[in-house]
Amino acid sequence: MQILMPNTDLFHAQRRHFTCSTKTSTLIPTKPLSVSTARKTNREHLSNLENVLKTSSTSTDNLHSDVSSRQVKTTSSTSTLLGGLNLARIWPQMKAAVDEMSPKNLKRLQRLLSKSSEERSPKSKLGSKWRELHGSNNWAGLLDPLDENLRRELVRYGEFVQAAYHAFHSDPEGSPREDIALPDGSFKVTKSLYATSSVRLPKWIDDVAPDLRWMTRPTSWVGYVAVCDDPREIRRMGRREIVIALRGTATLLEWSENFRPNLVSMPEPKPDPSDPTRRKVECGFNSLYTTASQHAPSLAESLVGEISRLVDLYAGEELSISVTGHSLGAAIALLAADDIAERVPNAPPVSVFSFGGPRVGNREFADRLESKGVKVLRVVNSQDVVTKVPGIFSDNDNSNKQGQSRIMEMVERNNPWAYSHVGAELRVDMKMSPYLKPNADVACCHDLEAYLHLVDGFLASNCPFRANAKRSLRKLLDEQRSNVKVLYTGKSLRLNRGSIVDSGDVLPSPSSS
Repeated sequence: MQILMPNTDLFHAQRRHFTCSTKTSTLIPTKPLSVSTARKTNREHLSNLENVLKTSSTSTDNLHSDVSSRQVKTTSSTSTLLGGLNLARIWPQMKAAVDEMSPKNLKRLQRLLSKSSEERSPKSKLGSKWRELHGSNNWAGLLDPLDENLRRELVRYGEFVQAAYHAFHSDPEGSPREDIALPDGSFKVTKSLYATSSVRLPKWIDDVAPDLRWMTRPTSWVGYVAVCDDPREIRRMGRREIVIALRGTATLLEWSENFRPNLVSMPEPKPDPSDPTRRKVECGFNSLYTTASQHAPSLAESLVGEISRLVDLYAGEELSISVTGHSLGAAIALLAADDIAERVPNAPPVSVFSFGGPRVGNREFADRLESKGVKVLRVVNSQDVVTKVPGIFSDNDNSNKQGQSRIMEMVERNNPWAYSHVGAELRVDMKMSPYLKPNADVACCHDLEAYLHLVDGFLASNCPFRANAKRSLRKLLDEQRSNVKVLYTGKSLRLNRGSIVDSGDVLPSPSSS
């Protein structure tokens, strides 16, 4: 029986004789088909078929290599095409976006979003350098560019405040907390701190919302005192450190105190009412710090008593006191530092590390703090409106002090809204972060986690965000998702986060390099 074989040469011949016309879109044969090509012998057909089978076998054996080569060619062609379009010129942000979503950066981003793969920064041995980091030289040469050790210390202090927030919100009506989850296991809590408001609300408010009665309670838990009791950590830091951590506004009465912006005189041993240069502070902040309740002493008395006890307990050791707070806590931190320096016998060096703090007092209050040796470092976000209130007149521009007229100075001293900031300033900017939207809302600009994110990525005022920042983005994304750039909240991030195993309420680790 004769076997009919395909005439492959016939097809080849047809392909050879078809060309694409430049004038029309129709394929036109340039020559008539040759009938002789169809009259091949069976031997020739079998020979051709054998060659085809050999080729097919070779292609099957090299399937993976062919697929890889086609992928390389496709990528190369795509790169050539995109390069020819010059998208960087048409859309300048395209190159940055492509770089950020590259496999290398996606892997790094997955690491930053994970709690289970925290990278702990090495703790440098501070030794005698701790005094410089504590502000002995007003942080000269350490802020711009930001010193690596100071960066880590700032983030550590911010995490102490985060622990205060977490302890309060986990149980707003709870009893004194002794089991606060501190970010540093070498510290132990020695005292819970309470603040009392002098504002009184009508009783019917509690009846309307009984479940939110903690919002209208006059006395609320605001922070804690902790002391380092780990010998190895004490040797590393060069001293035993006492930390006072204060949270920000949380209750309705605390908000009420925030809106009492008139300046009031601070208590003095022999006040002179006719002296216009008396130190004054914001009425609401002073009220929360000095008001006592029927069942508890004032925050001032409780804090001074605990610090005096610790100073006596560790007499003969090298000590330091670090007061840290956010928002309202930053304001009260200044009052506490002033009080400790004034009333605690043999008080060790006192420094304040504040985040997003408002103005607290007048120029005389700032000068008084400086004269007592209290060092203040304020971390300020340029987009945070809280750092710009209260007050109408401000003497923050030191270059204008020499040129101010006596009339203006007299107006400022007698104006009940003449506020002034205190100490040195580390200014960060929301626009420097590659992850946050430059037009983030007011809440995000004041958020403590956003502050720590910006501090961890800050190199210098003229440098971009630190590329090797290690602080986890998980908490920032959870709390400020609407303010994170869409580029990082898309499908790739959701896939990355879906594979993350939650390891509990562990605070993220700071970075120092």
